[in-house]
Amino acid sequence: MQQAVDLLEESDALAAVLENFPDPDWECATQFKSWTVNDVIVHLLFWNRAADLALVDPDGFAALASEVMAEMPKGGLRPIENRIITARGADLCTLWQAQYRDMAARWTKLDPKLRVKWVGPEMSVRSSITARQMETWAHGMEIFDLLGLKRADTDRIRNVVILGVNTFGWSHRVQGLEVPETMPYLQLRAPSGAFWEFGEPNADERIAGDAVDFASVVTQTRNIADTALQVTGATATRWMQTAQCFAGGKEAPPLPGTRHATR
Repeated sequence: MQQAVDLLEESDALAAVLENFPDPDWECATQFKSWTVNDVIVHLLFWNRAADLALVDPDGFAALASEVMAEMPKGGLRPIENRIITARGADLCTLWQAQYRDMAARWTKLDPKLRVKWVGPEMSVRSSITARQMETWAHGMEIFDLLGLKRADTDRIRNVVILGVNTFGWSHRVQGLEVPETMPYLQLRAPSGAFWEFGEPNADERIAGDAVDFASVVTQTRNIADTALQVTGATATRWMQTAQCFAGGKEAPPLPGTRHATR
């Protein structure tokens, strides 16, 4: 399953910038809800473990999911994630690396259509591992931005783009909006220079530009105004203003200019 390899490579790319990271900097706040670098890696490790638990121990996952849902109204995810995962700094990074490398090695051998439980509806393992890559890429952006680094994206970003396409309907439903009958036409340029097209050609409703920009909008790591995407049509405009490719409640994208690489 190629998506497991893509998760491994995405995670390794993030881990590389944390190598020899100074201990005090692990508590630096990012532009995402003031999460620290420790918070980001704890979150990634917690939900990587949860996805793997859903595969190897469905009953254990059901118990964890019940605990999470019971505690969410009391204070969100941060308290339970930090209570279960107490390592910080370099030790945390070592745990995270060991987990995703072991998980990726085993998941490459799975039938992509195998179904697993999740906090919401069950899903295929291909969808599950793609969601883990998306989370790693999106939350990794917080760390790259904090360090003022531009990530060297590859065509594995296609998995995140497809997730954005597949959640066109969800992006509207979670906002309480009626789902349009037809998705706008997408023509996106991949990091390799190839062009990816989704939907039927439509001059009146279309989105064109960089695939990484599109992924940034649907993961809410950038406001549409801070990208070079060319958006035509009312449906395309509304989608890019409210896109949300991740589960959970309604989330608002960052305000223009608030998410960017610092110096």
